[in-house]
Amino acid sequence: MRIRPIARGDLDGLQALAQQTGVGFTSLPDNRDFLAGKIESAARAFEERTPLDDRLYFFVLEDEENGELAGCCAIVGQVGRDVPFYNYRLGTLAHSSVQLDLHRTIDTLFLSSDHTGNAEVCSLYLRPEYRKSRNGALLSKARWLFMAQFRDRFPDKVLAEMRGVFDENGVSPFWECLGSHFFPMDFNEADRLTGLGQKSFIGELMPKFPIYTTFLTEEARACIGQVHEQTRPALEMLKKEGLRWEGYVDIFDGGPTVEAYIDDVRAVRNSRLCKVEVTTGAEQAERPSWLVATTDMLGFRAIWLGRGPDENDVITLTEEEARRLEVAAGDSLRILET
Repeated sequence: MRIRPIARGDLDGLQALAQQTGVGFTSLPDNRDFLAGKIESAARAFEERTPLDDRLYFFVLEDEENGELAGCCAIVGQVGRDVPFYNYRLGTLAHSSVQLDLHRTIDTLFLSSDHTGNAEVCSLYLRPEYRKSRNGALLSKARWLFMAQFRDRFPDKVLAEMRGVFDENGVSPFWECLGSHFFPMDFNEADRLTGLGQKSFIGELMPKFPIYTTFLTEEARACIGQVHEQTRPALEMLKKEGLRWEGYVDIFDGGPTVEAYIDDVRAVRNSRLCKVEVTTGAEQAERPSWLVATTDMLGFRAIWLGRGPDENDVITLTEEEARRLEVAAGDSLRILET
């Protein structure tokens, strides 16, 4: 399995992934024209032909045995620059009465665009049959090595929006109780428009005043800051890297937005560069514990490796591994022990 930038010939494979993602996965709608535009945007970003604040770095996980796309992930260089990036900020309002000697605090939701200018890790999806052999970790962690290698292309902070709670019928209790009252459409249509980048209607139709959560149903309140069952592994990986929930949630499904300073992310902080040596044979550990990635943006590749560098920070690759990474002796790799 190998991570690489998406290529212009990957449209069929990407659409096949989009058809599997399910409700609430807003960044990968099943729309061929939109996906073709996403691929072209990503290609231009890797070629460094677009401004830093308008870059989408989109990666795919490739099964090298059959050439199929097993999954995908992405990094948005900066959110909210072309269209507003909205979410709810969970706050508290205090009310008191001296006469009655009563004091109450009530949770509220404020419409916010506080994350404007932050980077975003997004669009992580792995096909069910490939949810094994640390493939999910490869998808998630490879992005941090990319950001560490090209740190000057990114801002100070990074965020990730997590898919919220849906019932067994694919219905979001949070949406049914709140969003459905302000948007003349069902969740899937609002979700589709957001995925297509048509987000201006959010600010135009949502209330500008704080929403008291006590007006929501108990079922909807229980969704605030909670994630979809299939999203829990991705959230746990992000939390291990140091991303935390700071009270921001998705305006449609109530899922949490987690965030961190990029320089504080564990994989960014602990990764380092080493030199490549190529040999005809090298011992391979049973459980690969080293993530290695190339240092070229357009030719970015990442794989698991069963051995680390020596005391001189030289890492030995077999000829096959060097071929997969498209590197030669004397090149540099960014490495991370996991």
